[in-house]
Parts: sequence; structure tokens; C-alpha cells
Amino acid sequence: MRKRTTDHAEDLIENEHTGDRQFVTALHRGLEILRAFQPTDNSGLGNRELAERTGLPNSTVSRLTYTLLKLGYLVYHEETGRYRMGVPVLGLGYACLGGLRIRETVQPHMQRLADECGDGVMVALGGRDDMKMTYIAVARASAGMISLQLNVGSRISLARSAMGRAYIAGTDDAERAQIMQRIQERTPTDEWAQLEDQILDASEQIRTRGFYLSIGMWQQDVNAVSVPYRSMHGDAPMLAFNLGGPAYILPRDRLENELGPKLVQMRNTVARTSG
Repeated sequence: MRKRTTDHAEDLIENEHTGDRQFVTALHRGLEILRAFQPTDNSGLGNRELAERTGLPNSTVSRLTYTLLKLGYLVYHEETGRYRMGVPVLGLGYACLGGLRIRETVQPHMQRLADECGDGVMVALGGRDDMKMTYIAVARASAGMISLQLNVGSRISLARSAMGRAYIAGTDDAERAQIMQRIQERTPTDEWAQLEDQILDASEQIRTRGFYLSIGMWQQDVNAVSVPYRSMHGDAPMLAFNLGGPAYILPRDRLENELGPKLVQMRNTVARTSG
């Protein structure tokens, strides 16, 4: 059985483009199949699991996986009846990263800040991937031994992560309204009011002090600060920086008084020098 929240969200996207003759629904659905895969899916995914994750009918998923298999974007394992991503998908990912010139500019700044913060701290840059945030650059302390197990390509929640909430805070009114509508569609009714308040609070924090402080919001034992980023030269899409780590290394006082301001300073330096 398909998940109703995912199914409804899928329909919502396509309903937004009803009457748009340039919008190719089949292409959108094929890309949703690829988007459904996660780095932790070591054993691959079967058609039923893909149908659950995408909200698409089983018959549609079967046709899409067959087509993607023929094109090499999926690989099928006879023994398990599951699919894995093929090498051509990796090529698309590297082509995307190669086109993001901001990564070359920002990496030294991120590494410098990570080294200053010390072991256990990770500095990351991410962009929106539908209702997720995808890491496009990561830096850890050079001599560090512990850190969050996230890397380039990792995806986290747009609505519930510090990075995602900072991104939402930096969007224009039209994109923000569209994001909030889609989050509400995916959120149980009894959880929506609290989640909306948390997202609005993130925007207010960024408006008043420049960064968002997240104490155990994403995971109970993880704290973080985040800021939105948009290049002054228009050479990169809307992005967000995040500095996070274990709560015992990053207590509230340290984030609020030291590292939050440092992250804002780094973001401003990058904004001046990019392009």
C-alpha cells in the first residue's frame, strides 16, 4: 500500500503543473524513482519499496524501472529482485558538482573554520533537493577523530534540520509559501502547528541575530547553527551553511556566543569573494 502523505505530495507537484504543456509528467516520475534511493540502501530497492517511497502506482514503477534499467541508470540483481543505481547516475552527480563553482571558493574558508572549532565539529554547505537538503561541500577538523557521519551527497530533512530551516528563511516569499504548503501536506495534523512555529522561529532568529540556533531539534544529541547563503554575484543557487556536532562538544553557550557569529562572518566573507 502506498503512503498517503507521499502519494498526496506527488499529486500536489503534478497538480501545480496541470495545463502546462511543457511539463513532462513521465520525466518527473522517472526522476522521482532515482531520487528515492538513499546512501543507506546497500541492498538496493525493489519495485514495491520504490512505490511506497514515491507514492506512484506499482504498474507505473515497473515501467519506469524497466526504462531506467535499459538506459543504464539502474542495475538489476536477479538474486534479490532489487535495483541499484548505475554508473551514469554518478556521472550526473559529478557534472552537477563541477558546475557549482562556489565549492572551490568556499572549501578553504570552511576548512579553516572547522580547524578553529576542533574535533567533533563539521561545517557543511547544502542546497535544496525537493524536500531535502543535499550536502555539496563538507569540512572537518584536520586532526579530528570524531564527527557526524555525513558527507557530500548526504540528504537531510528540509523542514526539520537546521540547514533546511536556514534555507527556508533565506527564500523569497513565493518559494517560502510553496515550501510551507508542501511541508504541511506531508505533516500529520497534530504535529503541524509545532513544526510551523519552529520554522518561523528559525526565520526570526536569522532576522534578529543572523543565525539559527538548533538545540537537539534534528537529533536529540546534536546541536548546530545555520545561516542562509546567496551569492552577491548570482553564480550559485540559494544555499545554506551549517556548523554542527555532538551536543557535549557544542553546548548552547558556545554556539550562541562564539560559533554562530563566526559562521556568519565566514558566510559574509564568502559572499564578498565569490564570483
